[in-house]
Amino acid sequence: MSKADNMLSILWMLRSGKKMTAQQLADELEIHVRTVYRCIDSLCASGVPIIADSGPNGGFQILGTFADSPLMFDAEEQKALVHASVFAQEAGYPHTDALGRAVDKLKRYTNEKQLTQIERHSSGLSVLQPPIDSEQKGRLQCLEEAAGQRQTLRMVYGGSNGDSGTGSVREFDPYSIIHWKGQWYTTGYCHLRKDLRNFRVDRIVSLDLTDRRFERPENFSAKDVLLEQLLPDPAGDPSLVTVRIQAHDHVLNELKQHWLLGHALIERSPGEAVYRLDSTSLHSYVPYFLLPYGKALTIAEPESLVLRMAEVSRGIAEHYGSMLSGLPSE
Repeated sequence: MSKADNMLSILWMLRSGKKMTAQQLADELEIHVRTVYRCIDSLCASGVPIIADSGPNGGFQILGTFADSPLMFDAEEQKALVHASVFAQEAGYPHTDALGRAVDKLKRYTNEKQLTQIERHSSGLSVLQPPIDSEQKGRLQCLEEAAGQRQTLRMVYGGSNGDSGTGSVREFDPYSIIHWKGQWYTTGYCHLRKDLRNFRVDRIVSLDLTDRRFERPENFSAKDVLLEQLLPDPAGDPSLVTVRIQAHDHVLNELKQHWLLGHALIERSPGEAVYRLDSTSLHSYVPYFLLPYGKALTIAEPESLVLRMAEVSRGIAEHYGSMLSGLPSE
């Protein structure tokens, strides 16, 4: 480590309020004891009130309010950083190792009272998130690094199951990675389609750096691009289909919490909700979401959705009915 790093580390350790000898500091930092003395001389010269006590129980310590005041973050900021690290790690943040080291350093170089509070708050928060595998984490690291370095990637993008046999090869300028609804996406310029595109990271087969560089447009928002492509404007798109659902208000309130139906809601009255949805989602995805509500709701329009619900219901009934012939009779 550099001298500045050693000085900062010594300062953090002495802020704990405990006396530490030069040898203890040297052993902790794996440096020579003479280096410790030089760093302490520099800290004292910069105004840090370090005193040295001689004798069997002697050592260095910091005086007064300097030791009690936070070096970088107050208690609320420390709590927020620890909580943010829990969310990031569970979401599959690509630099979890570095994040863990940063949190460990925060805990290590704080006083006992602050450490107790940090441990209490960190254990008081849990996040349930499906884990991502090491390959996907590696792709996230590659995408994030390329976005920061403004470097074009050669990407093989697979089908819905990440199958390279149905994938396509393209050059891609990664502007950002984004986490949404439990999935990681990357947003940027696709040279194959000559336009901005979103790609699910779990469907990327491979990534390779190229020698090409790019400039990200000013005021670019990955969030806006992702939502614009996934969720069309329910009020401004004439190609969308009007869907009218009648149900008890508690059912309609649950439907409102759904990411797609909540966005597509354009009108709500007691016992009825009106949505505007694209026909693809309406006939492929929406029926399977509405099916668990059974007789608790009525589809007033469109008729095509009612027919599709009946078709899906028959298919499910036939699927489970076919199992009965293979079951042993009682």
